[in-house]
Amino acid sequence: MKYLHTMVRVNDVDASLKFYCDALGLELVRRHDIEAGRFSLIFLAAPGDPDAQVELTYNWDGDDLGTGHRNFGHLAYAVDNIYEACQRLRDHGVVINRPPRDGRMAFVRSPDNISIELLQAGEALAPQAPWDAMENIGEW
Repeated sequence: MKYLHTMVRVNDVDASLKFYCDALGLELVRRHDIEAGRFSLIFLAAPGDPDAQVELTYNWDGDDLGTGHRNFGHLAYAVDNIYEACQRLRDHGVVINRPPRDGRMAFVRSPDNISIELLQAGEALAPQAPWDAMENIGEW
């Protein structure tokens, strides 16, 4: 397992980049502007440490972040085999909120309701039963 990133929602990309990059000193690793979904994903890391990233998520149509409970998104980890990782979690009684139907991504929640994203390392695995037919459960 490898730590990937922590996601934080932001309301103002320019102000956020000024804070995280100019003031805090993080560097832009990559940026994806997803026009179809109307959001941007901006990945930042400390100089010399590109493996520990912060993902800034900006929803173009706005996002009511309130007092902070909606800002924090999730922890993300790459796993060698997403199906085996999800099965191990299920065996421990963990609900798979977003099953890995696509062989690429799944979400679960910690006991404290922290969202955890699991991503298949490398290419997505071929869809596999029973995962490919599972529905989402709750929020992720």
